[in-house]
Amino acid sequence: MRTSVILALALPFAFATAATAAPTAIINATVHTVSGAKIPNGTVIFDNGVITAVGAGLSAPAGATVIDAKGGQVTPGLISSYSYVGILDIELERTTNETESENPLFSAAFDVAPGVNPKANMIAITRKRGVTQAIAAPDYGKTIFAGQGAMLTLGDGPQFAVVPKIGMFMNVSETGKRLAGGSRGAVWTFIRQVFEDVRYFERNRNDFDENKARATALTRLDLEALVPVLIGKMPLVVEAHRAADIQNVIKMAAEYKLKVILVGAREGWKVAGEIAKANIPVIIDPTNNLPARFDMLGSTLENAAKMHAAGVKLAFAVMGDQIAYNARSLSYYAGLAAANGMPWDAALAAITKNPAEIWGMGSKHGTLEAGKIADVVIWDGDPLEVTSEPSHVFIGGAAQNMITRQDLLRERYKNVGVPNQLGYR
Repeated sequence: MRTSVILALALPFAFATAATAAPTAIINATVHTVSGAKIPNGTVIFDNGVITAVGAGLSAPAGATVIDAKGGQVTPGLISSYSYVGILDIELERTTNETESENPLFSAAFDVAPGVNPKANMIAITRKRGVTQAIAAPDYGKTIFAGQGAMLTLGDGPQFAVVPKIGMFMNVSETGKRLAGGSRGAVWTFIRQVFEDVRYFERNRNDFDENKARATALTRLDLEALVPVLIGKMPLVVEAHRAADIQNVIKMAAEYKLKVILVGAREGWKVAGEIAKANIPVIIDPTNNLPARFDMLGSTLENAAKMHAAGVKLAFAVMGDQIAYNARSLSYYAGLAAANGMPWDAALAAITKNPAEIWGMGSKHGTLEAGKIADVVIWDGDPLEVTSEPSHVFIGGAAQNMITRQDLLRERYKNVGVPNQLGYR
């Protein structure tokens, strides 16, 4: 490996300490603020981890580290709204899987946060593609309640952070049908029983303490975990695909006054007006165009465009068979939504501004504005084009190491038997 190549790989990481010691100014860039119109030949300035100025014709502060984007494009850090990042590294190796609980003593009380591995290989790989934050979502074990997810800030070292209990995950699709007893009637009967039990628990905690409580469908730990959901303090993240299932979720949200986020929604376009009227945000995989099951028969690449046109707030995520490893492909997925009728700006918002707002972080993340956290990505081209790559990723104002284990392995084995500058043969 040539010394020049090593330096090129290491250069972005060299900014990490400088970015925290002095202001940073990114110049000569097309800036996509997402909060307003894009800024040709724009500048983004940040200091102490916070954006201080965004605009055209700005001068870099004295002593600032100046990065010339050379006509590249700048966006906020991308946010994956549903992933296994940090809780699953090797799908077929159980020791690296922290996504679910098979313990019958609890389900809703399960919290993925203690299982997050800050050194998981997929974190660096995902971050290198401009994803600065990701929801680590639990998988389903014994009941339709999977447990509580976490928000991960994917920084290298001190910029890594975990916000636990970001939402309660529940499934009313075919998976939920199987877990609840084999029919959708069983799913909704179980949900009503659980919600009534949670209300009973909240009113009669002393009875539980004194072992006088009546029988409940879930354990005390699960009931306690669901209290914030029923009082509207924690979002209930519900996977549903069939239009009829989505309509049942809308009715449930209205009846119990729940803060609901829909996930999946393969047939969301069929009832998009109802979703928008209920003000329920939706997380979808915009690449889903073929049904994997009978509750997904309406799958189409136009799902995102049609729901957006109806006024639904959308966020994108990589789901299905790709969920374990491809959160890094988030920008590609947004590009595919744009290629199938969704406005380009709206597709970018679905991986930046919208997820930040959906997950309650809109005041600090998701757009490039003064006062926001400096999660910033510089791209060498259109960020939604498959051939574009980030040249720099900043999280909390600190430039991130762009060298992953994959890069090192590639260089190690690229010329087997030939010595290189890393000392490998």
